[in-house]
Amino acid sequence: MSHRRFHDPEHHKPFSFTSATEEQIAWWERKYPTERKWSAVIPALWLAQKQNGGWLSEPALRAVADRLVMNYIRVYEIATFYTMFNLEPVGKYHLQVCGTTPCMLRGAEKLKDFCERKIGPKGHVSGGGTFSWVEVECLGACVNAPMIQINDYFYEDLSVEALEQLIEDFAAGKEPKPGTYVKRQTSAPEGRPTSLTDESLYDGSKAQALTSIPNAPKPAPEGGPAPAAKA
Repeated sequence: MSHRRFHDPEHHKPFSFTSATEEQIAWWERKYPTERKWSAVIPALWLAQKQNGGWLSEPALRAVADRLVMNYIRVYEIATFYTMFNLEPVGKYHLQVCGTTPCMLRGAEKLKDFCERKIGPKGHVSGGGTFSWVEVECLGACVNAPMIQINDYFYEDLSVEALEQLIEDFAAGKEPKPGTYVKRQTSAPEGRPTSLTDESLYDGSKAQALTSIPNAPKPAPEGGPAPAAKA
């Protein structure tokens, strides 16, 4: 459970949903009975956050409550409970650095130190509003630790050098590819495969040559049990 306060409301701008966001909220609403449209509150908050530059101002929270005919306090309770909702402005590129045990053991502390040197303190938005970062709990990519979620995507198997290059690429307007930053296929062990390396296993030729399953039991004769397969 988290306890977080709203950003200073004196600096909030008016908020209203765009037509694109309205369509997406309506799509989520149709998943629930009409009298339970508030069941779409979490996706509605997520869509409002994305429209509002990655965070939820109080006007955005009120817009969600009005849209789903909910009491304001109920929406506030949800937004302040789930840390996926940001209640303070974030950078254009918001880094969520996993600090849970697998990532910590694989170098997350060095990544956090680098973020603090390069971007500033946790929750701080860098000059020009380009970057911000926070530490988060497990994001579910433990096998590729250490990892960071940047906006909507995972960047995995990171070293300080790889993270520095990522930040430089984002700052230059590039869009680095998400995924692993070592030589591995998705979440397989690092390096090239060491077994099943014969390419003919995957080109279909083996399957075409197979006319029967080896050692499969033969059909039972009428009135008798099927003969057992050989060991």
